[in-house]
Amino acid sequence: MVSHPAFGQADLTNCEREQIHLAGSIQPHGLFLAVQEPDLRIVQVSANTGALLGMAPGLLLNQQVSLLGEALAQCLKRIAGSAELSEPAPLKCRVLAHGKQGEFEGTVHRIAGKVLLVEIEPAGLEGSGIDTVNMGQRQLLEHVGASIERFSNASTIGTLSDAVVRRFRDLIGYDRVMVYKFDPDGHGKIIAEARDPRLDPLLGHHYPASDIPQMARTLYIRNRLRVLVNVHYEPAALVPRRLPGSDQELDMSMCQLRSMSPLHLQYLKNMGVTATLVVSLVREGRLWGLIACHHYAPRSLRFSVRAAADMLAEVISTRIAAIENYTHAQVAIQVRRLEQRLVEATSTEGDWRLALFRNPHTLLQPLDATGAALFHDGEILTSGEVPSTPELRALVAWVDGQQPDGLFSSSSVARANPALESLTSTASGVLAVKLSASRPDYLMWFRKEQLLSVTWAGDPSKPVVSKDPLELSPRRSFAAWSEIVRGTALQWTSGEAALARAFGASLIDIILQVNAVRLLIAEHQLTQTRASVANSQEPVIIADARRRVLFANDAFFKLARRPRDERPTLDEMALLFSEPAKVHAMLETLAEERQAWRGPLDLQLADGAMLPVNIRAEVVPARDGSVLGFFLIFDDLSDTQRTAAARQRLEESLAQAGLARDSTGLGVGEPDELIGAVLANASLAAMDIADGSTGPSVAGLLEEIDSSTRRATSLYGRMRTFIEEV
Repeated sequence: MVSHPAFGQADLTNCEREQIHLAGSIQPHGLFLAVQEPDLRIVQVSANTGALLGMAPGLLLNQQVSLLGEALAQCLKRIAGSAELSEPAPLKCRVLAHGKQGEFEGTVHRIAGKVLLVEIEPAGLEGSGIDTVNMGQRQLLEHVGASIERFSNASTIGTLSDAVVRRFRDLIGYDRVMVYKFDPDGHGKIIAEARDPRLDPLLGHHYPASDIPQMARTLYIRNRLRVLVNVHYEPAALVPRRLPGSDQELDMSMCQLRSMSPLHLQYLKNMGVTATLVVSLVREGRLWGLIACHHYAPRSLRFSVRAAADMLAEVISTRIAAIENYTHAQVAIQVRRLEQRLVEATSTEGDWRLALFRNPHTLLQPLDATGAALFHDGEILTSGEVPSTPELRALVAWVDGQQPDGLFSSSSVARANPALESLTSTASGVLAVKLSASRPDYLMWFRKEQLLSVTWAGDPSKPVVSKDPLELSPRRSFAAWSEIVRGTALQWTSGEAALARAFGASLIDIILQVNAVRLLIAEHQLTQTRASVANSQEPVIIADARRRVLFANDAFFKLARRPRDERPTLDEMALLFSEPAKVHAMLETLAEERQAWRGPLDLQLADGAMLPVNIRAEVVPARDGSVLGFFLIFDDLSDTQRTAAARQRLEESLAQAGLARDSTGLGVGEPDELIGAVLANASLAAMDIADGSTGPSVAGLLEEIDSSTRRATSLYGRMRTFIEEV
């Protein structure tokens, strides 16, 4: 049975399972109240009420919340009656403290049993030694608007991250602001940094996944923004420890003031960090990275600034999705251009493979690879840094023996097969797509061992601070990461794997087209070429000059859901489509005008259903100018149409004028340039995604943008709730 140590009782051997959401205490700069509905009776408080309110916990327990002022009671009634409160809602009102009404702000959310968890902080922490970041309405709105514009103009993850750290540091003034990105194994790397020039740089540092336990990562997704005001705080315990009538610790997952793990606090102390702000960057429901901000003196943020930071993180996440997908779309454009070059190379040089390796950048850069190799017809062509020819032949034989389902991926070939350990320096990581079902033909990409390409901001051989494992530090974390990844390459991401599949599929399509031409002009190659075409996953039909079908592969009959014994002529095939006249016109165009034809049509399946397909029809001329024949390649458009429908739904959602107003509290007809910028950013992201790619995953991305934009506008409403002139 797995043991889960209680909060504060974990060590480095079991911190992964520490119950950090069951903290049982809060940071003492704010107050915690558990209020039972419907009578709004206080059933649990934080132990620091005497210091902040002048009333000991015992005087508050089992009392109506109106004891702290009728304004607080009325505010809670209004919020509780108008929202589900599964997530914290903004709260701002006057509270009785030390016999006087004082301004407090915070959040409230509801848990099971109709209990409201109220967290409030004094609007100002003057006299406490804690610097509080605040901005007036105009200044904050201008900063957020300018930031959104900067983020929307970023075209790469690097430029976006650089803009993020600069704009966040300008917003909150912390000594160091970083963008921290996770790899597929959960290891982290600082990819951007803005800092006080007196501080040592951390840009480029790597950290093991264990630095952020899985439970903490889960909370980063649920609770997107966390503030630590002073690392040296003394926790204020909950009184009583458990809610009355419950034998379980209070789940504080969504609490803003929840105490942090002592191990994490020790880590920060060893770095000399006093205050932190951490904002999550979430993509497709997963933790993509963090915006981590460090300060070397106590520091807090007014809730309007926190809401602005949270809102900007949503905008950034949307832009990340757009950039990463747009990068893939650009590669798809490159592949289409490459297709034309390869077809031309076949006719002019007789070999498309030479054109494939003529520009190494086309192959290596999209997948961040250091080398590539093509295994085709028993020959090997290479680009970049690759193993020796004998090593490559041993590698392809081993990969083919793994019987990959079209794609093979490994970040450590040496660990998977110690006999290939000599490949580590040039091909520790291998990503391969199979190009033939009958031969060991592959296109492979290689990556070096991670440690060979790491740029360390300092001397990695410098001794660590102490032999005590509790003396955590960035340098010790880097050493731990180095041991974990030694002998491995940076793991191929799911996006890169999908991109490799797409690249391989395009190459297979090119091979299919080349072989289709050869099938018509070279009878002596018929057997070999027929096998290649027959095994292709691309549906294809080949006909002679009289439009008699010479060959149709299994993929076509599978697409049409028809038996193989059906072999109509091209003219008879027109009856299989919803618009036979359009098909006849297309055939006439091919035969008489010698012009290729591409376009969408509905294919009638054997069961009577209609399937949207795109047809690429090409005419193959003979040397004397006559027509040798034709070939038609079919693409299933079902996913494309689903994506288009998702895009239309998103555009209709963005077009609703009430979206921004209802979410932000603006009056009807009241202009708001900031919301316009948010919607423009979402619209731009949608265009980048929908225009650059197709498939079922795109529809999900568009739906995520819709959800993220709605949340951003909601957060904007929260920000306006807290904004005040300074």
